[in-house]
Amino acid sequence: MATHVITGAGSGIGAAVARRLHARGDELMLHARDAGRAKELAAEFPGAKTLVGDLADPDRLSWAFSHQTLPDRVDSLMHIAGVIDLGPVGELTPKTWRHQLNVNLIAPAELTRHFLPQLRVAQGHVIFVNSGSGLNAGREWSAYAASKHGLKALADSLRHEEHANGVRVTSVYPGRTASPMQAKVHQQEGKEYDPAMWIDPESVATTILMALDLPRDAEVHDLTVRPGR
Repeated sequence: MATHVITGAGSGIGAAVARRLHARGDELMLHARDAGRAKELAAEFPGAKTLVGDLADPDRLSWAFSHQTLPDRVDSLMHIAGVIDLGPVGELTPKTWRHQLNVNLIAPAELTRHFLPQLRVAQGHVIFVNSGSGLNAGREWSAYAASKHGLKALADSLRHEEHANGVRVTSVYPGRTASPMQAKVHQQEGKEYDPAMWIDPESVATTILMALDLPRDAEVHDLTVRPGR
């Protein structure tokens, strides 16, 4: 039975991935920002374990994890959680920059550092759910795109460093996906939100599981998923 550590399992792409893995009987350890959210996830995914720590405060993650029971091996670590706040460079505050960098980049780096020993034991897989903004940055997307460009750099470096240890690393770059985050983006853009216009999270989950389940003779480094409409 494989063990997967997943951030962002509460909604959108993360929830779709967690449902698929839960349905096939894999062991899940689902990250939650606080005890209340952990209780909700445990109820939604019976039998799953939870891991509590605030991604917005990556300096305290190691301390938080030291007070919890962690698996001895990890077959996959999936970084799916993320936050976004749009705005022109001339108006974004340091607080807004730090929040997105902490959650979208520094926390994934810290979780990866923390779980690398278990990933090496399992010759596991680290999956970074990035964004189209990790490849291109549009107007008013500077802070979010910077965090996602940094996430690409983190994944690329990790792949080179851990190849000899048998750890696989994949970056997935979804386009706009129907999710609570996308609803927030449309609100910030002042646009009407129609989820039917965008990628279904289940479709992104399918691409993630394809990369995860690929036989070990091959490895997917980068996957770009764009809306089909």
